Amino acid sequence: MTSIPHRIKQIQCSAVRMLNLLRPLLVVWMYHLVSSHAAPRYNNGFFYHDIMNGDGNGEIYFNGVRLHVESPQASVSAARGSNVTLPCHYRYEPEINGPRRTRVKWSWLPTNGAGKTTRETDVMVAMGNRHRSYGSFQGRVRLRRAAPGDMSLVIKELHLNDTGRYRCEVIDGLEDESVTVELELRGVVFPYHSQKGRYHFNFLGAQRACEEQDSTLATFDQLFVAWEEGLDWCNAGWLADGTAQYPITTPREPCGGVDLAPGLRSYGQRHRHLHRFDAFCFSAAPKGTVYFLKQPQKFNFTEAVAACVDDGGQIAKVGQLYAAWRFMGLDLCVAGWLADGSVRYPIAKVHPNCGPSEPGVRHFGFPPQQQKYIVYCYR
Repeated sequence: MTSIPHRIKQIQCSAVRMLNLLRPLLVVWMYHLVSSHAAPRYNNGFFYHDIMNGDGNGEIYFNGVRLHVESPQASVSAARGSNVTLPCHYRYEPEINGPRRTRVKWSWLPTNGAGKTTRETDVMVAMGNRHRSYGSFQGRVRLRRAAPGDMSLVIKELHLNDTGRYRCEVIDGLEDESVTVELELRGVVFPYHSQKGRYHFNFLGAQRACEEQDSTLATFDQLFVAWEEGLDWCNAGWLADGTAQYPITTPREPCGGVDLAPGLRSYGQRHRHLHRFDAFCFSAAPKGTVYFLKQPQKFNFTEAVAACVDDGGQIAKVGQLYAAWRFMGLDLCVAGWLADGSVRYPIAKVHPNCGPSEPGVRHFGFPPQQQKYIVYCYR
């Protein structure tokens, strides 16, 4: 039977071993207890310790290093089809000599469809020379790495739906910091309604209608910019956030009343399945060219579609015509068929007998498809 003195000695040895195991945690706790009053507080940094730098005897060297993750630009604007760089750099304060095993993660919150349930999706993750991209970004993204700490994201051949908020997150052990960069495309907002008439789209129908016309549902910011540039439209349309709004530059009785100041009129959040409105679509500068087919004869709709194909192109979509008018200065006072069965023409400079006194895309509606007009093609 074990003697009492021997048992006491065993307990003492166990206590010493336990104390040795807990010593690092006690040191960490005491450090934070003391430094919490003395150390300055930062909103975007941290003080960390590196356990791997200990001497093997339970001692930990506290570096008091702060990680910075920064971007010189809060937003970047680019054209569809171009390459763009979203800047992101990280550094340590004070500077650290020697490499560290940092991991970089880029994620994305899309502009269109942003809502309470929308989550950021992964774009790219990298550690050292290893990297992986995801979804529609596979094969289109890389890290620039132009200098130490440069984790800027390069995106090739921008798509129309690449807009949104991108987050650059740098992870060092258990600590991480991040910065966000907004990516915007240069484009044009236009109102769009169904062939059946006004107020026929629910939210999903509006999304689909814009996509079919080489565009996306406009965001509030995009519609606001269009209003600042003079867009005046007295019919409410869906926006990407699920609200229904319309822009008014000249107050009048049928459009909210004459007593309201110019601005965006809003119906707020609407039921995405039950409520019906028009749509405000956003189209960016096209990669190709919109042109009218120079032939002596005019076409019915079926002939117009075939004529563009025979010419090596396709019949132009509404978003493509608006973008060509806005960015290419397309100007022609002759109405022509478009892919949705509508008839329109673009006016970049005001001409006599070409409609209103402001530049824009004139709309003849959706005439019977056996009627004959010229055709606008795209290639």
